[in-house]
Amino acid sequence: MEGKLSSVEDNRAGWGTLALTAVPAAVWGSTYAVTQLWLPPGRPLFAATLRALPVGLLMLLWLRRLPRGDWWWRSLVLGSLNIGFFYALLFFAAYRLPSGLGATLVATAPMVTMAVAWIVIGDRPARISLAASVVGLFGVGLLVLQNGLDRPLDVLGLAAGLLAVVLSSCGFVLTKKWTPPVDVVTATAWQLVAGGAVLVPIALLVEGAPPALDLPAVGALAYLGLAGSGLAYVLWFRGLRILGPTAASIIGLVNPVVGVLLGVALLGESFGAVHLVAMVLIVGSVLAAQEPVRDWAASVRRPRPARARASTREQVRVRVET
Repeated sequence: MEGKLSSVEDNRAGWGTLALTAVPAAVWGSTYAVTQLWLPPGRPLFAATLRALPVGLLMLLWLRRLPRGDWWWRSLVLGSLNIGFFYALLFFAAYRLPSGLGATLVATAPMVTMAVAWIVIGDRPARISLAASVVGLFGVGLLVLQNGLDRPLDVLGLAAGLLAVVLSSCGFVLTKKWTPPVDVVTATAWQLVAGGAVLVPIALLVEGAPPALDLPAVGALAYLGLAGSGLAYVLWFRGLRILGPTAASIIGLVNPVVGVLLGVALLGESFGAVHLVAMVLIVGSVLAAQEPVRDWAASVRRPRPARARASTREQVRVRVET
């Protein structure tokens, strides 16, 4: 088992970590489109349950490791915040809100996460992180204004989207505070099962029996479960452990960028100069908030010592003479 998980458990905060943490944000950027195109209408709790529980059970069967002691109730709390209630509210909002407005709500997550991290774990946000989150939110706003809203504003959908952001932000911070004594894949399986199990009775009570599914709906749920839950949350929780909740949440701003690019590539939506400017602002804010990027930029600007420059000139002179 150790060999299977070694690559996931690499705890170095480098460029690879940034790229892997951006993968979930990119995958989640497709959630609104997949939901509206292929899932049964008006069944957010059903969709949320099937996105979390099956893949969580598969992972648990593969790992064969259950929580112990406090990690039973902690897994339940984290699974409810990060996955169960978050998925239910997210799908409810996805059915009722314009996709652009949904992306804007997601873009508020870095600021909410910074506030929660400051209150819960005393992690005071750096000014660069605050500035990056504001610039990123502005960039997402530009995307939304450029594309317009494709349906009227729904107050319940708006409230659900905001509550989803708040609950997930609390879950991300608690995930960092309660670092589990197991590898990230096992901890993710616990949360997926807990979050999905919480949703089962609620979905049956509110929505009744599961609907019939056609082949596109089955494919969509498989994609959202395997890629959007299993793989995505393993990489996301790994990023939370290494980068911290603030830096990881800012990477989440990649989400709406991917949504726009998918719209252009798959749906033939327009793409203009404003879209490009907005994406530059978003990607720039994500990079500026990451410590490995700032370290690299500082090393590029830092002048080399005089001895190193003299040594380089001597090596060049020797090569010329020979």
